[in-house]
Amino acid sequence: MIRTLAIGILSTLIFPAMLSCEKLPDPVQPDQPKQEKNEKHENNGNDNSGETDTTMPETIKITVSGKTLPVKIEDNEATKALVAALSEASITYEAHDYGGFEKVGPLGLTLPANNSQITTQPGDVILYSGNQIVLFYGSNTWSYTRLGKIQYESLDELKSFLKAGEGNISVTLSL
Repeated sequence: MIRTLAIGILSTLIFPAMLSCEKLPDPVQPDQPKQEKNEKHENNGNDNSGETDTTMPETIKITVSGKTLPVKIEDNEATKALVAALSEASITYEAHDYGGFEKVGPLGLTLPANNSQITTQPGDVILYSGNQIVLFYGSNTWSYTRLGKIQYESLDELKSFLKAGEGNISVTLSL
């Protein structure tokens, strides 16, 4: 009698619970590899969708006299155009001192400008007139498009890197 009672209790508890369980998904068959959802679209050049990789790097490189420093770049149309140009080839141009607070030189191409009145700080990399790059080792207020900021340890290091007040320098921008 106890045995019948125990079986009755178990069947009322276990069988309904088993019936309410969801069906487990079928296991992956060896000839059917599991597809993982990839939320990032990659264009490996194998399709004709016309989409391009729009990943922007956080930095570009600036080289003067064999020394290279990173430039943390802004996210704007000018930097997107600059990065696109740099993905084809590095850009080298001559820059000269101006006003005792900057080096300026022609980029050799025109970038889209989105000028606004800003006060620059040492290390700022600025687009001027759409086709000139200004590297600041001092400060100035004008209507510019900000491209980025040279990452440096001290103002003395920045001035030494840019050869501030020492005349023309050759500047190379690269990825």
